[in-house]
Amino acid sequence: MGTENKDGYWKANISLLLKLLVIWFVVSFGAGILFVDFLNQFEVLGVKLGFWFAQQGSIYVFVGLIFYYTRRMRKIDEEHGVED
Repeated sequence: MGTENKDGYWKANISLLLKLLVIWFVVSFGAGILFVDFLNQFEVLGVKLGFWFAQQGSIYVFVGLIFYYTRRMRKIDEEHGVED
């Protein structure tokens, strides 16, 4: 793998990680702490939405982010010729 290819690979990798970390932060800190009062105006299955996000929803989002990360990294690996 050439230097240009390595730089492009790591740039794509870090860019993806930063985007997913921002989503993780917004969901966990934002929905669970900052916006909890606003979200508590709504209910999901009889539970206030802010509480639900703090206890359950953020976990579902995190698991979804893991699956998205693995799928996207597989494509990035293929694009840069470093797949297994």
